[in-house]
Amino acid sequence: MRKAQEREFHSFDQAALFYRHWPAIQPGAPARAIVLLHRGHEHSGRVAHLVDELDLPDTAFFAWDARGNGRSPGQRGDAPGFDALVRDLDSFIAHIGSEHGIAVEDIVVIAQSVGAVVAATWVHDYAPRLRALVLASPAFKVKLYVPFARPGLALMQKLRGNFFVNSYVKPQWLTHDPARVDSYRNDPLITRPISVRVLLGLYATADRVVADAQAISVPLQLLVSGADFVVHRGPQDRFYERLSSPVKQRVYLPGFFHDTLGERDRAPALAAIRSFIQARFAEPLRTLSRRDAHRHGPSFDEAEILAWPPQRNSLADLRWRAVRAGLRLGGRLSEGIALGLATGFDSGSSLDYIYRNQAQGWGPLGRLVDRIYLEAIGWRGIRIRGQHLQQLLVEAATRLRGQGLPVRVLDVAAGHGRYVLQALGQGGQRADAILLRDFSDLNVTHGQALIEQLGAGDIARFEQGDAFDPAQLAAVEPPPTLAVVSGLYELFSDNDAVLRSLQGIAAAVPVGGYLAYTGQPWHPQLEFIARALTSHRDGVAWVMRRRSQQEMDELVRLAGFEKVAQRIDEFGIFSVSLARRVG
Repeated sequence: MRKAQEREFHSFDQAALFYRHWPAIQPGAPARAIVLLHRGHEHSGRVAHLVDELDLPDTAFFAWDARGNGRSPGQRGDAPGFDALVRDLDSFIAHIGSEHGIAVEDIVVIAQSVGAVVAATWVHDYAPRLRALVLASPAFKVKLYVPFARPGLALMQKLRGNFFVNSYVKPQWLTHDPARVDSYRNDPLITRPISVRVLLGLYATADRVVADAQAISVPLQLLVSGADFVVHRGPQDRFYERLSSPVKQRVYLPGFFHDTLGERDRAPALAAIRSFIQARFAEPLRTLSRRDAHRHGPSFDEAEILAWPPQRNSLADLRWRAVRAGLRLGGRLSEGIALGLATGFDSGSSLDYIYRNQAQGWGPLGRLVDRIYLEAIGWRGIRIRGQHLQQLLVEAATRLRGQGLPVRVLDVAAGHGRYVLQALGQGGQRADAILLRDFSDLNVTHGQALIEQLGAGDIARFEQGDAFDPAQLAAVEPPPTLAVVSGLYELFSDNDAVLRSLQGIAAAVPVGGYLAYTGQPWHPQLEFIARALTSHRDGVAWVMRRRSQQEMDELVRLAGFEKVAQRIDEFGIFSVSLARRVG
């Protein structure tokens, strides 16, 4: 039996999470690894048997105790949110790369149940260049046998805040293996409670990832238990059918209970996993290019449907005309809606209003309407995006100074530039120079006033510029060491134009410099935005083509940058990434 080394790594918030490491035992083996993610309520010791049973002596194994489980810290069964578990996994993979020298391209993740949803979400939201992903009975939809349990829990959470519920699952429902059933009953590290915020976050995230599984293209194997009393099979099938993975395999296991990898007669399942993994390691890394996604594919089809108006006087047409009339009425009361109607809901002026987040309007009713407007899920995501962008700008400045380089910032489409000026125009990470540019003269005027208001006039200036003119971008002097492009490319579907812009930025930023960029891989209100809201571009309908994180990262990589960090909001709507210029 291979012996585990017990270690810990510090996650994104410095929480010290416990993990086990089994080094490869075959001399001269290439640096590659399998990462094991356990079920909910359990810990890494419950998947340790797979290290020997999979019989891959040339491969290192890693298994963690998820936050709030096993020997990792945190209240049992709890986390700051389901998204924190996903970000923990991103930190764990980064730790394996830095501490153990194994690149993500040489890693396979094997995950079960709740761990499988964590892994699928990470692959969807962060788009790692993973060698392969194996999911066993993913808990995309847990069977809650009490009617209306999910809305009831959501209501109670609003009234009570976070609280805990105990798992109803009996160990004999998990596996036919009596020894494993007995060990489950007597394992002191297994915890029955789970917090409602994690449980409801699991549900919401799983719904999103299943609906948008086309964004996932890593080689993937799905194991489905045929007699699973814990999770529904339907979402597993829908997830598999929607995948874009050029290599995918579904294995049906008749009679298996939910603990797929801990079943009594699991040998056929493990043989299928072993064969799949060995085939992936034996061939070059499989990747699917999204370079031409603006010409064909799911996101192209989705945007084309949204751009097509409903038949005149149809029920859909009447409905959206009523919605637009309601917005015009709201614009008489709410300052934010009025600003969106006047300048476009995607304009720099509108976004600066969203960032300020101060309800204004005609009397108490107007302020109430404005507050409801400001609390729309998309605008909440925008504000989180602003926070994430500021965090990564500060991180980039720290990295640059650590490399002995000046912090010279170029924002190619700054709007009013508030996020850059607040992050790097003042305080301990004050930049050496900041150049803000925007195509709109109105934004230039307001942005220059904001520079003076924030006391950054000695280092910052604002000028008119075209973010899609590569020659103009390449000619910026002195060369910026940190370029920023936020909320721009999401408004334009053409990847050719975006790549030219990125190439212009790459020509300006020297090797070792950084690019902070945003993306919008998902949005739950695309139809509302397309049918009811107008763009700053001549007041036309605001139709967005979503870019998966993989697509956005590929364009950045083609321009000569390598992603080194990422943030994404809990809704999965807006991402912010930091990439290093590598030549």
